[in-house]
Amino acid sequence: MKKLLLIASVAMMGVVANAQETRFGVKAGYSLSTLKYESDLGSESSDPSHTFYVGGMVEHKFGDKFGIQGELLYSPLGGKTVIKEEDEDNPGNYFNLKSKTTLGTLLIPVSAKYFISESFSVSAGASFGVILSAKNKTVFDGGLNIPGVEIGVDAETDIKDQTNTLNIAPFIGAEYMLENGLFFDARYNLGVSNLVKNPEFNETSKNSFFQVGVGFKFGGN
Repeated sequence: MKKLLLIASVAMMGVVANAQETRFGVKAGYSLSTLKYESDLGSESSDPSHTFYVGGMVEHKFGDKFGIQGELLYSPLGGKTVIKEEDEDNPGNYFNLKSKTTLGTLLIPVSAKYFISESFSVSAGASFGVILSAKNKTVFDGGLNIPGVEIGVDAETDIKDQTNTLNIAPFIGAEYMLENGLFFDARYNLGVSNLVKNPEFNETSKNSFFQVGVGFKFGGN
């Protein structure tokens, strides 16, 4: 009886060991990032900012269907606003405004994964963003229909002191991996943290972003 229990225990340990799989990897891709502003005066969303992400990841698989994944990524997120106005009756009266907010962010996404097949999986989790830098660049030029008179501004402002450090964004995503470890993934992150540090009129600014990219996993069975 003891021998049977010992054999069964060894067999079970072997099954568990074989069922668990850990892979490390690298990934990079494209991010489409927006900022949504709200206050007592109303709400609006920025135009999307086209940017990138790059970093590493680790995946641990439990059996054939479930796994967890952690990542460490860097991405300059944010959003931009573009306004162009011209007086149709007086073409010399115009103004153009471009304002871009860039949030240099260290992302720590943590997710649970479900493997529909060996190659295809879906995931859900949250991305914990640590904002390392925050800057706003404003470019403005205008005319008053007065010969020789134009107005122009080109300035960059550090807004880190006015920006909260933590940006939490729950996400859902999907991944497809080839047999050689090359994978493709896509993810939508919904910003829920208010990035305005000291709001005076109930202002909120939330950062959401879509990611699509490619990576490579090492290790595993």
